[in-house]
Parts: sequence; structure tokens; C-alpha cells
Amino acid sequence: MTDVQLAGLAAEYFQDHLETDPFAATMYGVPGHDGEVPDPSRDADRRRLARLEGFRRRLDAIDPTGLTGQDTVTHAMLGRLLRDNHAELASGFGSGTAEIAVSASLVGVQNQVFSTVPTVALTDAAGTEAYLRRLRGLSGYFDAAGARYREAVADGRFPTASGARQTVQQLRGYLASDLAGDPFLRPVTGADAERVAAVVRSTVRPALARLADTVSELLPVGRDDDHVGICHVPGGEAAYTAAVRAHTTTELSPAQIHEIGLTKLAEVHEEFVRLGDKVLGTSELPEILRRLRDDERLRFDNADEIVACAVAALERAEVALPQWFHRYEIARCVVEPMHPAEAEGSVLAYYRPPADDGSRPGAHVVNTHLPRSRPRFEYEALSFHESVPGHHLQVALAQSLTDIPDFRRFTYVTAHAEGWGLYTERLADEMGLYTDDLARMGMLSFDAWRACRLVVDTGMHHFGWSRDRARSFLRDNSAGTETNVRNEIDRYIAWPGQATAYLLGRLHIEDLRARATRELGNRFDVKDFHHQVLANGAVPLETLTDIVDRWIAG
Repeated sequence: MTDVQLAGLAAEYFQDHLETDPFAATMYGVPGHDGEVPDPSRDADRRRLARLEGFRRRLDAIDPTGLTGQDTVTHAMLGRLLRDNHAELASGFGSGTAEIAVSASLVGVQNQVFSTVPTVALTDAAGTEAYLRRLRGLSGYFDAAGARYREAVADGRFPTASGARQTVQQLRGYLASDLAGDPFLRPVTGADAERVAAVVRSTVRPALARLADTVSELLPVGRDDDHVGICHVPGGEAAYTAAVRAHTTTELSPAQIHEIGLTKLAEVHEEFVRLGDKVLGTSELPEILRRLRDDERLRFDNADEIVACAVAALERAEVALPQWFHRYEIARCVVEPMHPAEAEGSVLAYYRPPADDGSRPGAHVVNTHLPRSRPRFEYEALSFHESVPGHHLQVALAQSLTDIPDFRRFTYVTAHAEGWGLYTERLADEMGLYTDDLARMGMLSFDAWRACRLVVDTGMHHFGWSRDRARSFLRDNSAGTETNVRNEIDRYIAWPGQATAYLLGRLHIEDLRARATRELGNRFDVKDFHHQVLANGAVPLETLTDIVDRWIAG
């Protein structure tokens, strides 16, 4: 039986999250917030901190020893989230260190809007009016974000010059683009499109022009490429520690994470050598990486080929699912090309969850910008990660759960979510989904890239590495192209700690599977194991351990 106090607290926490970040509500497809914009100010952070402290006191008053079933998981997860949310905001940098995250990567304030706001499904007049209200509200939102950048600079917290330059370049490019292809017009047609276009022309674009001007003003004080890590910013060391703990849900230190990355990278390099001899006729690691990185015959010719590759991988995975997973009734998944307004400086792909109200499917949003720069051998692993059996199966299943609080159906816990994505890249090999050994080289390329993340993220933000040193390390130890290496390093600069969670999460899931296999013996069923990992939503790693341990104990 659900604890009434805990259920009430969980519901209030989730509602507070939606009101704090109405863009997240739109991403989840939870109605009621599509006309709102967040408040990115420091005052808003202080008010949120006070609310989190209140939630924490109420949670502490609930004795976890008296709880059973899902309530045990809810209490543990809520406790971890409240602690991590509080530590992140208490650092003073904002959620995701937003006040110094001036960037053309996916964490830049403009790209959070480009990737979220136009995804709303407009089915009636009320929805259209809410959308117009939000577009008008973006003027104040972007102005407030710019004001916070200035506040940060006044306190000696400077953005990176490289991030500022790229942001200005992206915004100027968007402002020069044809209004007819504007991303904000995607949800509307006919007369509604004319109304939206008028608001974009009169309100949204001028606000983004002002933001570009603000960021331009910051360029002279921007941190140079030798000082891109948050450790070079006042208060940055504590902020990085908080970010790493929040994303990994572990107590590992940056130095420990750095060493794990080096160890795992050496292991992946050994696999590269073994497979490289078979696929490329050489067992020399530098030559293997050079061939994968530089051979233009291994690149896509056009954007349609990229989308077709992702669609084919998704379809193969869907056919194979019943052998490895229980059957679940979940939303469908589609593949969409990334809009040009956000694509140039963005990542290879990202996943967009389905709307909870059923108005929008889940989507593997794939970057098709400059297709000749994109290695075709990596896109099968990418598709398995973003769609099925990766993020789509994980997220759509969580949304379908009816016996857990809403915050658990939607919360993104980086180590669990991205750990699962990486786990499924290797699982896809077990499932026989890769078309050939060259595609398996793509899997190894991604493995090397994720191991490098542990090294370069901690390298820049904890050990003070330069941007060039981080780029050189990633380029020399993975098969990433120059374009991808540049975009990835700039993403890690703007989002400290987030990149460390991927491989750590995968290793944790693999360790749990190995232990379950060993202890259950012939009673082990991989479908049941996957159910335990997924059927509680995204949870902190220590909570996942408890869940699997209880399952093993029977």
C-alpha cells in the first residue's frame, strides 16, 4: 500500500519541477505548461533552493524502514535527487551550470528552445494560443538569460571565448535565415502559421538578436582556450564535484574517474587491434584510427543515406526485441533529421521522448549536417543507442508505468539513462544486429569515445587541461572526425560532468548482469534482468543495485 505522505510529497516535487521548467513539461507531453517559459534568474534559483529544503525536511520525517515495494524506491530516489538538485543550485551556477554555458552545443540556451518549443502538438485553438503566449514570453526569457550572463561576468565567472563566438555565429546565422523555414513554424499551418510568423518576426527574432549582442559584449572577457575548464572559474571546483555526483550518482572523485577512463580506453584499443586486422588488414592502432577517421569512402554521400541507415537499424532492432525483452505496449519511435537552426554545432543525435498524451511519438533526432563528414560505420551503434533497444525503449516504457509516481516516469538520471544507452550498443552485438564487422568497428569507436570522455571531461574541469589538449586526446584515441571531435569537446566544456556518467552507468549495469548471471545460474533470464533495469524508471545507480539485489534474492 502506497504511503500517503510520500505519494503527496512525490507529486508536489514533480509539479514543482514542471513549474520550474515548463520546457520539460512540453518535452514530456504533460499538458498545462505549453504557454509558459522558465525563469533563469538567480532569484528563481534561490526560491527553488528554499522549496527543495522544504521537500527534504518532509522526506526526512518519513521513516524508510516502514516502507515496502515501490515506496522504498521512491523514497531512496527522491532523497538522492533532492540532495543533488540542492548541491547543484547551491553552487550558484544555475541548473547545469547554465550561467557560464554560453555555447552552440545542445546545452546552449537557444538550442534548448530550438529543440523543445517547436515539438508541441497543436490540436485546438487553446493550444495555439498557449504556443503564441510562450513565443511572446521568449522575449523576456532570452533577456533574462542574457542578464544572468552579465551577472556572472560581474562576479568573475566568465564564459569561454570559443563558446561565445560560436553562439554569436549560430544566432547570426539563424537571424539571417528565411522566416518560411523557421523552426518555430513547424507546429502550425495556414492562418495560424501567419500569426506565429508575425510573433517570431516581431518578438522572438529581436530577442535572439539582443542575446547575440549580449554575448558579443562578453567576447573580450571570455576565457581563452587554455582555461576552458570550470576549475578556472571562482567556485568551479565545488560546482564540478556537485555536477559529477549528480550525473553519475556515485561518490567517485574526478581523479578516480580519470583513471577509470584511461584503463577502459586501453581495453578498447586492444579490441580495435584484434578487429582491425580482420576488417582493415592492419593491427597498428594509429593506422586503424586514421583509416576510420580519414577514409572518405567510409562517409555518407547525402542526408537521406543517414536517415535511411538509422531507420533500417531501428527496424532490425524492433524485430529482434522479443528474444531479449518482455513485450511492452509503448509509443512508437520515428527517425527525424535535426533542424538546420541547431544542427551545425550540435551532437550526432539526440532522443526526444514521446508525449505522454499520445500526441507525439518518440524520436531519434539525427544530425544530417555535412553528411560527407559523417562516418557511416558509426550510425548503427548510434541508432541502437538512441532508439531501440536504447533510449526509446527505456523512456517509453518508463512513461507507460502506472504503479510509480509521475516524477519517476519522467526523470532523467544521467548514469542510468545514458548507461543503458551504452549498454545497448554492446547488447546489439549480442543480438546480432550489426550488419558487418565494419559496423562493429563503429561500436568500438563509440566505446573509445566514451572512455575518452572520462579522461577529457575530468582533464579540463578538474586538472585544467586546455581545449586543444582535450581535442588532441580525443582525436588521437578514437576514430572521431575533426567535426565531431570539435563539437563533442565544446559540449563537454559547456556541460561539466555530464559526459562522465555514460560509461560509468554502462559498467554498473554490466556488473549487475554478471553478478545476477553468476548467482542465479540456470535460473537467470536476460528478459527478467532487463525488466528489473527498466521497469522502475531511471533511478540512481545505488537504487538500481538494491532493485537487482532484491530480485536475485527472490
